[in-house]
Amino acid sequence: MANVVELKVNLHCDECIRKILKAIKKIEDIETYDVDTQLNKVTVTGNVTEEQVIRVLQKVRKAAVKWDQDNQTLFAN
Repeated sequence: MANVVELKVNLHCDECIRKILKAIKKIEDIETYDVDTQLNKVTVTGNVTEEQVIRVLQKVRKAAVKWDQDNQTLFAN
């Protein structure tokens, strides 16, 4: 069964988004992924864990935290 991992990531420029997509694509056993620049949200579906995705994003120097429906202002200016 596929897991759905939703993370809050600061997506402030095209370069960041490109690095994140490149890193996510290298994860084994993913089915789909989505980057929502409006919400600063990264969603990955597949045979992956939240920890795996966070670790991959940390490798490209992107902090990621678990998506919390109540805390959508984490990176608000």
